[in-house]
Amino acid sequence: MPLYGEQSNRPKIIVVMPAYNAAKTLKITYEAIPHKVVDQIILVDDGSTDKTLEIARQLHLTVFVHTRNYGYGANQKTCYAEALKEGADIVVMLHPDYQYDPTLLPEIVAPIKTGQADIVLGSRFLAGNTLQQGMPWWKYAGNRFLTTLENWTLGLSLAEYHTGYRAYCRRVLEQIPFSFNSDSFVFDQEMLVQATHLGFRIEEVPVPTKYFAAASSASFFDSMIYGLSILFLLGRFLLHKIALVEFRQFQSLHSRYRRVS
Repeated sequence: MPLYGEQSNRPKIIVVMPAYNAAKTLKITYEAIPHKVVDQIILVDDGSTDKTLEIARQLHLTVFVHTRNYGYGANQKTCYAEALKEGADIVVMLHPDYQYDPTLLPEIVAPIKTGQADIVLGSRFLAGNTLQQGMPWWKYAGNRFLTTLENWTLGLSLAEYHTGYRAYCRRVLEQIPFSFNSDSFVFDQEMLVQATHLGFRIEEVPVPTKYFAAASSASFFDSMIYGLSILFLLGRFLLHKIALVEFRQFQSLHSRYRRVS
């Protein structure tokens, strides 16, 4: 049954942009967003050294500033915390590097608005040949290996887990203890492991991507560290799942509150 069927019950949709040195692409990303379906845009600047902050303020975005570069995961923690404070019903995370198509935002939020999903991922692998779109072969190989392993561990059949275009309903962000997550790039995967463990529904929407010089891209070394971090995450999750070791990271915030009370 649709959660937001009536106009009077229209969800408040907030786009969050975790930004770091995105001056070259921020404006074009912002201009491509379908603003009629978005209530607010929050940008968190993670210690950029270019003009990202200046451009964000010129665009009249809601801006929060980290005094130094704390990391991609730390940036998202601020994004989601501030979006919840602003009363968001649906939070869309969109990278400001113009790699993912902002015009598809209505398609990204639709499954949440109709009550079909709690989380929606914009999948590159449902939108054609990613190698032809410009994804480096070593990223493609790593993505395929890790996705297969994650699907096996979590009992899912997602096309990919490693997208930077995703939407969450408010309930997900209120229950997942994301403050316990990493400040690095593995944060995204921790969110999906937590969400699956807590029973949230995940849908995917095809999203073509662009690969170009100004778009953010992790190096081969950073990608290796990222891959190893995911293996460590899955290992921790399996230990928690079989009750050998209990990790607070995989417990619902609501269940912990009830236990304390």
